[in-house]
Amino acid sequence: MARQEMAGALQIVDSGMRQPVTAYLGLGANLGDARGALDFAMQQLGQTPGLDVTACSAYYRTSPIESSGPDYINAVAQVVTRLTAPQLLNCLHAIEAQVGRVRPYRNAPRTLDLDILLYGEGRIASPALTIPHPRMGARAFVLVPLAEIAPQCVALMQLDGVREQAIERLL
Repeated sequence: MARQEMAGALQIVDSGMRQPVTAYLGLGANLGDARGALDFAMQQLGQTPGLDVTACSAYYRTSPIESSGPDYINAVAQVVTRLTAPQLLNCLHAIEAQVGRVRPYRNAPRTLDLDILLYGEGRIASPALTIPHPRMGARAFVLVPLAEIAPQCVALMQLDGVREQAIERLL
């Protein structure tokens, strides 16, 4: 598969059939219209060739962790994709760029943050990508919405470990 960007739109050119993989994506934002940014991201994910959105959690409000700025709006989406993990990451970065995501420093407030949490049973450790996401097990804003749509992916002990973190389910 090759990635092509044309007029701000991302296109995936499939050069062969790949087995579909179920992946889980973390979505978050705390600058500007955070809820609107998550809605936009879900819309863009749904229009990405080689990727089908199969579930999305409710939206949750959380305080920043190791960061500053306003509260975050977070969610987790389940997707089935034929994209490789690096191709999926490139798609996520392209969607972030469309809403003006900049990375001035680690854990800076953001207009949109999209992360690959899990990619099938895959394990990746590279400078650009680590799967499973290295901090997901310590974050209520990941574990609670993930448990909502994929309870088999979250152990009760993990949820117990983050129960002190404030998290509010939004309507």
